[in-house]
This record gives sequence, C-alpha cells and structure tokens, in this order.
Amino acid sequence: MIHSCLRCSPWTDRIATNMARKLISFDWAMKKLLRSKANFDILEGFLSELLKDDIHILEILESEGNQEEQRDEFNRVDLKVRNRKDEFLIIEVQYDRELDYLQRILFGTSKVITEHLQEGDPYSAVVKVISVNILYFDLGQGTDYIYHGSTSFRGIHNQDILRLSENQQALYHKEEVFRIFPEYYLIKVNSFNDVAKDTLDEWIYFLKNEEIKEEFQARGLRKANHELDIMKLPDDERRAYERHRENLHYQASMFESSYTAAILEGKREGIKEGEKKKAVNIARKLLKTGSFELKTIAEMTELTEEEVRDLQAEHEG
Repeated sequence: MIHSCLRCSPWTDRIATNMARKLISFDWAMKKLLRSKANFDILEGFLSELLKDDIHILEILESEGNQEEQRDEFNRVDLKVRNRKDEFLIIEVQYDRELDYLQRILFGTSKVITEHLQEGDPYSAVVKVISVNILYFDLGQGTDYIYHGSTSFRGIHNQDILRLSENQQALYHKEEVFRIFPEYYLIKVNSFNDVAKDTLDEWIYFLKNEEIKEEFQARGLRKANHELDIMKLPDDERRAYERHRENLHYQASMFESSYTAAILEGKREGIKEGEKKKAVNIARKLLKTGSFELKTIAEMTELTEEEVRDLQAEHEG
C-alpha cells in the first residue's frame, strides 16, 4: 500500500493579471467543491500530472489525524485513491500556513506511517508516503518552483548507491531503496514565472493565477474551468468565498506588519548589542590602566558596577 500526503498552504493573496475569467482559488475549491464525487476528476488530473501516473480517487476518508483539532475539519481532507499499478494511496489534503513547514511535513508523513501499521504487522508492511505540498509562501532558498526529495544511501568510500537484494525486491515489491521511504514534492507557486512549458506547468499557472487559458490541455483543467467559475456559485457560497478572500488579505497584512515589526525590533536590539560591546571594550581598556575606580568606570561606560566587577575579575584571572 502507498500513502500520499498533499498539503496546500495559502496565506498570501494571489492577484492574477490579464485574466480572461476569474476562477475559484484552489484552496477554496478543495475545501468545498472538490469534496464532491462529481468533481474528483479535477484533483485526479492534478495528481496524475504531478506524479506522472494515473490517479483515481475512490473515496473520502475520516482519519484519526483529522479529528485532532477542531480546525482540521475545515483545513484537511483525506482521499483514498488507486494508481496505475493498482496500488492504494491515501492523499492527505491540508491547506494552512505553517511557519515550521519542513518539520511539519516530516511529522505528517511519520504519522501516516504509524497510523497505518497495525499492531503485530511486520515492518515490511510499512506504507509508502508521498507528500505533495502546494506552497503560497517562500520556503527555503532555491531557483526552481518544484522540488522533489527522496531518500537514498550512498557509500562513503566508493560513492555507490545501496540497492535492494533480489529477496528484498520480492518482499517489498520495489526495485529501489528510495521507493520504500517517504517522498516529498514542494511546489513554490509564487516562484513560477507564468510560462507554461508543459501540462504540469499549466496546473501551476492555474494554482498561482486562478485562470485557465483556452489552449491548456492538462488533465482535469477543462473540468476545473467549467466547475470553478465564481459566477456559477450560489449567492451564499459566493459571499462566503468573498469573505475567505478578505481573510487572506487580512492574514497577509498581519504577517507583513508582524514581519516589519520584527525587523525593526531586531535592528534596535542589534544597536543595543553593538553599544553594549563598545562599552565593555572601553571598560576593559580603563581597567588595564589601573587608574580608575569601578564606580567611575561604570559611570563612564553606563555599565553596572557588577558588570565592571566581573570584567575586572576576568582581567585579573
């Protein structure tokens, strides 16, 4: 069995330019419309293009993880799917801002593994996890907009890659070691340059701009173009969606304000730290002369007498 984890994390507003028609943002679609079986083929299309596989969603699941926090009811959904090899995958869909995101996705994959290993099962029954993360914030440093991570073991001396033996291949039904361990896809949407060179890029274009161009051919996009039209939403749903967008604006503004305040505070602390170091250096020089009392040095440098006394002990030691 293979399990796949999909996380979508929007917290900044995406403003599309030169759009022919405004569509519902992907995070809202997954929260609402894509939970309907009639619209499964939209998400199937995205996963099939990304994983270069043929993904079919079988059902929505309720997992232990979804019940941990009240907000998870709105921000997460688990999907049971089947791939081209008739292997089963569990796709955990999550859309939320995480400041410690790399650790969060590591924790998430580990949790999926432990949740699906029954008591008494051999370790060969450990599930395969694929974590797909759609990021609307800057995570790490890099020039690409899609990153793939996997685990391999390289020899320290000979630099060869560790491979599975024939018996292990038969046991795990895998040919390579990395296919046993979790894999991660990080899609940095805001780093995409809006030039769609292939069908996966067409999906990334939609994720970023909420627009699907007429010439796009990626699987699932035609259905998305039809179903995710804002104007087709009922009035109450459209108002709810508008509130959602306003909330994204608010979150982005709050983050920007907090970030700016943190920078300014950091600069102030840096200045204070620099002034303190300068005062300490002056105090050390005055102590070396042996011509000034501790109280006088403290007054001249604005250090405390205790701090000057510690410097004196350091000097005499």
